Amino acid sequence: MNLLLVEDDHLLAETLQDALALAGYAVTHLADGDAGHRHLENPHHGHALVLLDLNLPGASGLEVLEALRRHDRDTPVLILTARGAVEDRVRGLDLGADDYLAKPFSLEELEARVRALLRRRVRGQELRVGSLHFDGLAQRFTLDGEVLALPPREQRLLGCLMRHAGEPVDKARLADEAFQGEPMGDNAIEVYVHRLRKRLGSSDIALRTVRGLGYLLEAT
Repeated sequence: MNLLLVEDDHLLAETLQDALALAGYAVTHLADGDAGHRHLENPHHGHALVLLDLNLPGASGLEVLEALRRHDRDTPVLILTARGAVEDRVRGLDLGADDYLAKPFSLEELEARVRALLRRRVRGQELRVGSLHFDGLAQRFTLDGEVLALPPREQRLLGCLMRHAGEPVDKARLADEAFQGEPMGDNAIEVYVHRLRKRLGSSDIALRTVRGLGYLLEAT
């Protein structure tokens, strides 16, 4: 999964990037609020979670959060800040932050908060593409009302494609989001895509190859 870290302390940012990479996440780092604001204006920013400092040069973390929540209510946001005032925490939570971690904090606690927020997001998610349905609470796929039994890797791949339904997703992004950066050769992804196509069969769901861009899942 790709996480976004908006943090102006470069030493801290480097430490967090290294720790989260060891935990299996890809991390994009931005060092000021204006860059974070511009980046998150894109509804298809592609990040599973945002780690956001409040005290940033340029736009403040609260301004970045407020702008994100105008079009994206689902991506979890974990506020990281040295500020201890209760009003800052309350303001961040009122604007739509999902959790709050005051500096200094342990890397173990940060990783635990990230895991919890990502689990909460996946479990509560419900996705539909034509007759294909994913129930995040039950962790179950159905096709035409029938349970679609899939091995774990195919589940992760199909879930990723459903989240991006209607747009092509390249192999690098599939490897990051579906397989959390674990080594995954192009041939392996092709094999899983081939298996998913067979399972989707003659339903109203098409899994197409878009030359030069990746794979696209859509209802026909």
